[in-house]
Amino acid sequence: MKTLSILLGATALAAAVSSPVFAQTEFAPGANVTGIGNLDDRLDDIEDAVQDDFDRSVDRSRFGRPDTREGLFGSVALTYTGRDGNDENQDFSLAGRLSHNQGPFQQSVGILLEYAEDDDGDAETEDTSVIYDGNYYFNEQLYAFILGRVSTDGLAEDYDDPDLTPEEVLEYEGRSKRDAFIGIGPGYRIINNDQTAWRVQAGVGIRYTQTVDFAEPDGLDSNTDTGYIASSRFYHKFNDQFFLTNDTDYLTSDANDLATNELGLNFRMSDNFATRVSYRTEYQSDREIRTDNTLGVSLVVGF
Repeated sequence: MKTLSILLGATALAAAVSSPVFAQTEFAPGANVTGIGNLDDRLDDIEDAVQDDFDRSVDRSRFGRPDTREGLFGSVALTYTGRDGNDENQDFSLAGRLSHNQGPFQQSVGILLEYAEDDDGDAETEDTSVIYDGNYYFNEQLYAFILGRVSTDGLAEDYDDPDLTPEEVLEYEGRSKRDAFIGIGPGYRIINNDQTAWRVQAGVGIRYTQTVDFAEPDGLDSNTDTGYIASSRFYHKFNDQFFLTNDTDYLTSDANDLATNELGLNFRMSDNFATRVSYRTEYQSDREIRTDNTLGVSLVVGF
């Protein structure tokens, strides 16, 4: 049931599949063969991770219905890598998003295909995921939402491969082959002004799972659960340099209870200096240690 937490951020996931941006990535001539290029890529990774941390404090719907383009639009991004020589493998990923906005109704569909091989050329990833996010705005305060997700693992039933050892076969026990969820409910903006914004939403959903279970005749166990979700998004600006966010999500079902809360303190002293300190707590009822806490600090200095 932990994977259902992905649905609580489906809007952000759909938005992440945006229009592609192309740029020159080589650091300098000769950088790749000397290893400088790899280090430069790691610098980019760290900068992207810091930017992602700051982006989590930005909610495009925090101050009311976001102004978006009308009609049908979307984007597709594809990447492929094939290797030959000491290692023979290939990786393929395709991500796409299709959105349609008409008056008070906004919706989007995102798809992700991932395929990868190991160094022997054997498939190790065949994943397909689809997400859906829809919102209907009745007025500036009241809206309705619908969230959906379907994920499949094309390799989950490969435990009957004769080349696998008994230990490798046992590793398939409990592996998810299909995982689908759909939830609907209302949302309401309690406070909505330039200094403070607070919105809450709650709904009911149904989750369908199909996992590998060797106790079943066909090796697969299917299960359907009813779940209830509730979310809160709070923002308060103390001044032009300092604002606070607190995001809370809760999910309960027959399987377990899951709750997450992230408190963020954001400081922007100037256009060249910004800091974000976050404290995230995640609770899951069916774990031996039920609560995990994470402290995050991000700092950007430009000169």
